[in-house]
Amino acid sequence: MNDKLKEWLNRLTSFWKERTKKQKWIAIASLALLLLGVGAIVFFATRTEMVPLYSNLTPQEAGQIKATLDQRGVKSEVADNGTTIKVPKELADSLKVELAAEGIPNSGMIDYSFFGKNASFGMTDNEFNVVKLEAMQNELANLMKSIDGVEDAKVMINLPQPSVFASDNQGEASASIVLKTKPGYQFSDEQIKALYHLVSKSVPNLPTDNIVIMNQFFEYFDLKNDEKNSTGTTFAAQQEMKKQIERDIQQQVQRMLGTMMGQDKVAVSVTADIDFTQEKREENLVAPVDEKNNEGIAISVQRIRETYSGNGAQPGGIPGTGTNQVPSYQAGANGTNGNYERTEETINNEVNRIKKHIVESPYKIRDLGIQVMVEPPDPKDPNSLPQQTIDDIQRILGTIVRTSIDKQYGQTLTDQDIQNRVVVSVQKFNGKATFEEPKPAIPMWVYIVGGIGLALLITLFILWWRGRKDDEEEEEEIFEQPIVQEIPDIHEEQETESTMRRKQLEKLAREKPDEFAKLLRTWLSED
Repeated sequence: MNDKLKEWLNRLTSFWKERTKKQKWIAIASLALLLLGVGAIVFFATRTEMVPLYSNLTPQEAGQIKATLDQRGVKSEVADNGTTIKVPKELADSLKVELAAEGIPNSGMIDYSFFGKNASFGMTDNEFNVVKLEAMQNELANLMKSIDGVEDAKVMINLPQPSVFASDNQGEASASIVLKTKPGYQFSDEQIKALYHLVSKSVPNLPTDNIVIMNQFFEYFDLKNDEKNSTGTTFAAQQEMKKQIERDIQQQVQRMLGTMMGQDKVAVSVTADIDFTQEKREENLVAPVDEKNNEGIAISVQRIRETYSGNGAQPGGIPGTGTNQVPSYQAGANGTNGNYERTEETINNEVNRIKKHIVESPYKIRDLGIQVMVEPPDPKDPNSLPQQTIDDIQRILGTIVRTSIDKQYGQTLTDQDIQNRVVVSVQKFNGKATFEEPKPAIPMWVYIVGGIGLALLITLFILWWRGRKDDEEEEEEIFEQPIVQEIPDIHEEQETESTMRRKQLEKLAREKPDEFAKLLRTWLSED
């Protein structure tokens, strides 16, 4: 093993010594460039870039967020005197969404300072505000794309105009958001809460009441408020309930017709009349146990029967009024003949006593109307949608109306009344929301590797070109040298055919004398 190692070292040393000085420098530079490229790739691949997650935080909120990130095992840094939290760049978007779902932070704002790098010198305040607003909208849209079920998002933010007068009322901002969601995807209450909280904390002075979120199918996502749903007696709660009923029916019709016609081919509007009358009554009912005979269960029965016969006066007389006498009972007369009979029966029956506390629901659909717009297969030709399809849609909507209206109000509705509450319009849609397909982003390491590869190719080409040039110079030197014709040695014997035969016979006589002797005998016999 040591001998082979020494042999390889000797070969390597001799190979290196045979190289020219220029080739040695080129080899050393190529090796250094290769090591530098590998080091750069390793550095950029393993480097963790920290970006601001939240800024303008109070010390309490900064400590809360820091503790939450430490529990998750996420590397974080505190900057700007404890008011900014920095996290790895690849985790920033997902952490903003996850923390927003938990209601963190309470007063901090998502940092958008990166857009200032693109601001040119001499930019006016109006231009700066436009760039800032555009950056906020784009960043919010990118954050919402990271939520499951959201493919794309468009955000429109309206900021209050600053007043020239000193006033405590700074005005409130508003935001309108259109999401491109996956067809049929149902968002949970936590996801909707995260969306509202994310938008509210991303824009200064933006309450959740000023945020409107909907998808491309005209379905609204409302933030549930427990305080509003605690009572149904206020006007706000009644209107909220009315909108909720209309929205549920609208989403049901939108999903059903969207499956049949296409999600972007149907627009649904629902109007409902809700009866908010709430009735509360108490009923105390008594019913017999045996409803067939109208009798109850006998708990106790007492029967008394007395008979008397004898001589004496006939029964009768003046009703007794004495101390030991019974009122209205005639006193008997002495010395008369007569018969006496008395029957008394007392029965105590048990009955069913029913006590009902009835509170009827205050939310009854008194009337319902559904308006549907359908885009035909050929938007320019309304007749491209068959009449049979329109009739099927009207029958479907009529069934929904008939089953949704409360029985108390829907019993008197005729087929014509149902048809009057359903409208199907066939026309072209001109106000569709368009979304640009996201372009795949090329990571930075691809550019780095490509640049290093290009540099290596250029280096190899230069080495090949220089080596070829050196070879051409050596050939020119060889051609320039005078050709010297070699003169054979005088004493060198010219090798002929006879000489070769003589050498072969000598070799055969030395190595195989027996065969050589046989060969001689053969030649002698032939002679």
